[in-house]
Amino acid sequence: MKDADVVELRAMPAVMERVKRVQEFRLKSTAKPTKQSASTPTKFFYTSQPDSDYLIVPETSSENRKYIPIDFVDKTIISSNATYHIPNAEPYLFGVLASAIHNGWMRTVGGRIKNDYRYSASIVYNTFPWPEPNDKQRTTIEAAAQAVLDARAEHVNASLADLYDPLTMPANLLKAHQVLDKAVWLQRRYYRCGSCRLFV
Repeated sequence: MKDADVVELRAMPAVMERVKRVQEFRLKSTAKPTKQSASTPTKFFYTSQPDSDYLIVPETSSENRKYIPIDFVDKTIISSNATYHIPNAEPYLFGVLASAIHNGWMRTVGGRIKNDYRYSASIVYNTFPWPEPNDKQRTTIEAAAQAVLDARAEHVNASLADLYDPLTMPANLLKAHQVLDKAVWLQRRYYRCGSCRLFV
């Protein structure tokens, strides 16, 4: 509620009661930073919310999915702490992250919760051998990434869970991903990790 109008807030008794309870809870804390945050009870204690539109990556995803469902999100949407955010992400970045190559890397080096995939910024994203494409390759991947987004848009009533269930994944979306996979794969000689056998 960081940008909420004070008059609107005060006109909502149930919300004001919750704000009061947040303040009281923080004041009882023995941690100094938590106590200090009692002066701003309408705000999260810790805010990782980007100020721009962002790419969202779920921390946990079903073991049955070939692709982790990631998406571009409007900056007004507040996501939970069970996601990763990449502000100002470009279609090229979306394309690489949504590809079978990056998903293969995730399955190889990432963790698990039971058998479900556990994405990690430090272990999966930061260790990925990012390619260094030429202009033509980048343009091809950007176009293929947009085609994936366009294929999703044709299914307006479907959630990402619906679209990426291997039993119900629409044929046009699967085809768009296969084209994207090929475009990303064709960069394999341009990956910075020359000794990484997964990609050569």
